[in-house]
Amino acid sequence: MDKAATLQSKGMDSEKSKDVRSTNITAARAVADVVRTSLGPRGMDKMIQDSRGKVAITNDGATILGKLEVIHPTAKMLVEISKA
Repeated sequence: MDKAATLQSKGMDSEKSKDVRSTNITAARAVADVVRTSLGPRGMDKMIQDSRGKVAITNDGATILGKLEVIHPTAKMLVEISKA
């Protein structure tokens, strides 16, 4: 590989890593936003409907995160950490 191709591939890798980082941050913020409004003395209840149609109402952050069906790897990791 010549020098120009090497520099171009490094630039593409850097751009990909920025995109991955950005999506990871977005996923982490989404998980935090779900739980944030249920915390504190003015915490609101959440109504959660699972895939079977069963509804649960709670303001417990661990329960909310436990009932989420998460696909994104970073968000899934945060949910698993909350269970520990």
